[in-house]
Amino acid sequence: MKPEIHPVYATAKVNCACGNTFQTRSTQSEIRLDICAACHPFYTGKQKMIDTAGRVERFRQKYAKAGA
Repeated sequence: MKPEIHPVYATAKVNCACGNTFQTRSTQSEIRLDICAACHPFYTGKQKMIDTAGRVERFRQKYAKAGA
């Protein structure tokens, strides 16, 4: 292996949007996530709508029943 070409592999702090934090190892010192294993619907068993820029609400308004 050539010397001095490999990145530093150190402890990294991971922050999720849900507030969960944990440590892992990475070449980055800090990692920010939108969804982690603590809040992901597949792991929690709860379905959660993640609304980005009002897309879910616009969909509901567009396809809402006229009588409801």
